[in-house]
Amino acid sequence: MFANCQCGGTDQALPDVCKTPVPVTFTNIALGSTAIPLANNILIENMPAHNLMTVTPITNGDEAGTDGGVISSTFMGPSRHTTGSVTVLIQGSPITRMTSTTLQNSTNAVGARITPSQHILMILAT
Repeated sequence: MFANCQCGGTDQALPDVCKTPVPVTFTNIALGSTAIPLANNILIENMPAHNLMTVTPITNGDEAGTDGGVISSTFMGPSRHTTGSVTVLIQGSPITRMTSTTLQNSTNAVGARITPSQHILMILAT
C-alpha cells in the first residue's frame, strides 16, 4: 500500500455515532495534510512522512451531534493510526500507509486511510 505523508490523503470512519435527541450516525473525516508531529527528516514527494506517532488534531463530519460522540463525548476530536508496518520504521515508529486503521473523534469511531497521500512509494512489507 502507499505510504502516508503530508501530501494529503483522507481517513474516513463510519459510523461515528453522536448523542442527539435521536442517535444519528455521521461520517467522520480526517485530512492527512493537517497531521502532526511528522518525520521531518524522511521526505516522500518533498513532504514529511507519517508514522504511528502522527496525530490529526481535528476531524470533521460530526459537528451536528448535539452532545458529542457516544463513547468519547467530543466534537471534531483527534484521529490517530493504530496499525502500521512493523518492519519499516521511521524515527523509531512504524510507518503508516493507505488502509491502516484509525481511531477517530478521539475513540468514537474506527476507520481507515481510504485516499492515498501520494502515488510513488509503496510499503509492501508487513
